[in-house]
Amino acid sequence: MKNMFQALAASTLVLTGCLAHGQVVKIDGSSTVYPITEGIAEDFQKMKKNAIKVTVGISGTGGGFKKFCRGETDISNASRPILQKEMDDCKAAGVQYVELPIAFDALTVVINPKNSWLKQATVEELKKLWEPAAQGKVMRWNQVNPAWPDAPVKLFGAGADSGTFDYFTEAIVGKSKSSRGDFTASEDDNVLVQGVSQDVNALGFFGYAYYAENQSRLKALPIVEKAGKPAVLPSEASVLDGSYQPLSRPIFIYVNVKSLAKPEVKEFAEYMLKGAAKIAKEVKYVPLPAKAYTIGQEHIAKVKKGTVFGGKNEVGVRIDDLLAREAKL
Repeated sequence: MKNMFQALAASTLVLTGCLAHGQVVKIDGSSTVYPITEGIAEDFQKMKKNAIKVTVGISGTGGGFKKFCRGETDISNASRPILQKEMDDCKAAGVQYVELPIAFDALTVVINPKNSWLKQATVEELKKLWEPAAQGKVMRWNQVNPAWPDAPVKLFGAGADSGTFDYFTEAIVGKSKSSRGDFTASEDDNVLVQGVSQDVNALGFFGYAYYAENQSRLKALPIVEKAGKPAVLPSEASVLDGSYQPLSRPIFIYVNVKSLAKPEVKEFAEYMLKGAAKIAKEVKYVPLPAKAYTIGQEHIAKVKKGTVFGGKNEVGVRIDDLLAREAKL
């Protein structure tokens, strides 16, 4: 499989001229989910000998849901659950959906590898750094922690249409989308990788896959959830045992019910669930237990509509919690 992290802006997997003929599955949304979907789309197209084309766009979770709820896409990649406003928009447009968790991600806080003084950070310290009140005021590292140097802070983070931005702000600041605005924001995680890798005083955040792909250029920061708890690095083990909190999260695809009636979309969704564990592990996300993918296949077969999250973005959901909810849908 080719390096899926290069040139995300050119991520569409088919040439425009090819779209006039044959069957097409249209996908858009989260850059975090993109590596899994792109890898599976590539394998699927090879299997179908390009008789079915799969396009994968990256406009962020929020941007993807806007297109999805207008009926412009068949599948929406999402790094958080669908929110109430998006549910209302979909309902108004007559768009129903099947929610399918496909993996867990360890949202990763990264620093420059030449940074020798930042060994760990508490959630409270990250909040001081990122909360709206910090804008234009918390500009140097020693303003967050006096033990840190008197050096300028340079921040990089996901754009406002990103589900990663929503989740990070909810988990760290306490309210979704509540953030200082004076940082370098991008829906393209490679822009963030480049920014942090070029500045010793930089800190950023994005999905674990982008850190894993760039470990020679970045350093992951251990996170302390609460006072008295140990600092924990993001990893498959820390996600599975529930210790990497509050930045461990499920990631999803949403399938339009009308699109599911098209054989090519149903076949792709089923193929994705069959291949998600392998590809997720390959790109350094945490696969769900086999039971989760079986439940997903049942949800497709029975066209189980709706979400188990009630229109809210929740922090601290563990794999066992997710499985229990999905089984009851």
